[in-house]
Amino acid sequence: MADQVELSSPPFDSVSQVRFSPTNPDHLLVSAWDTTVRFYDVATNEQKAKFDHRAAVLSCLFGDSTHAYSGCLDTGVRELDLTTERVTSLGQHSNSVSALSYAREINTLISGSWDQSLRFWDPRAPKAEVSNHMLPERVYHMDVVNNTLVVSMASRLFHIYDVRRMSEPAQTRESSLKFMTRSLACMADGQGYAIGSVEGRIGVEYFDPSPEIQDKKYAFKCHRQNIEDVDHVWPVNALAFHPVHNTFASAGSDGTVSIWDHKVKKRLRQYPKYASAIPSIAFNCDGTRLAVGVSYTWDEGEEGLKKEGGTVRSVWVRKVGDEVKVRDFFLALFFLRIRIDDLFSCTA
Repeated sequence: MADQVELSSPPFDSVSQVRFSPTNPDHLLVSAWDTTVRFYDVATNEQKAKFDHRAAVLSCLFGDSTHAYSGCLDTGVRELDLTTERVTSLGQHSNSVSALSYAREINTLISGSWDQSLRFWDPRAPKAEVSNHMLPERVYHMDVVNNTLVVSMASRLFHIYDVRRMSEPAQTRESSLKFMTRSLACMADGQGYAIGSVEGRIGVEYFDPSPEIQDKKYAFKCHRQNIEDVDHVWPVNALAFHPVHNTFASAGSDGTVSIWDHKVKKRLRQYPKYASAIPSIAFNCDGTRLAVGVSYTWDEGEEGLKKEGGTVRSVWVRKVGDEVKVRDFFLALFFLRIRIDDLFSCTA
């Protein structure tokens, strides 16, 4: 496919996360269940470094252009030096590290764990762990925009924090979706966030608690298909907002990626289906590429793996264009009217 490239040297086991650099649009991290984090230059399709761990890596991200971080099944939080390939242990949770975020406004790494805690880290300090904040449930997902941190937990709970004041959450919410949260992403404009569930739905939420703004929140069905009069529903595994246009992409266990304009509640594009489920997606910092991690997500256990005919493991990087831009709805109606008028004039 001319509009996308498959990265060479993919992980040997399922992909857990793909993350682009916040400053270099060509630099990508891929963490996986094969206990590695791989560092790629997507422009040259080159694996620049590979960092081995003692257990599966569930989360990864960049701190800056030369440092990255990993959160592991073995409870460890580690710093990865992308220049020297040195791995430094920052500390540990008491259970697996399920999510990482980097609050750039305060230059702090945040880890979330199944041990029902958030931990703040300053890798430059002699003692890296800065603070520990207990939560009512296990952490599944996190994302941060400006100074606002959103934490998705078990039991469909959400906490929203100001990272400068972590003594208590600014807001506590229950998911607007009826089933377990599978994905979370904050809007690029800082106004809210989107969540995806295991039951093929996406919810769009806003931070402003005023009634007039809360009335704008909504949910919709997606990643579903009717096959021979049977409705098939797949989990929404990943969400990512475009850094420029504030549209967002969703990816599911159906192997599809869709682009959405949440303001007009419209799907802008669905890309051709991939060979397996998609556990993670990410836009790069200038919004010109979308990374797509492809691998079986074990939604249907071993039986699903047999149906698939073996484990697919790949990472694709797709060039994106006008399909991620917000469309002027009224302008589209105008051109549609012109086309209709032309059609009638030709048949008159």
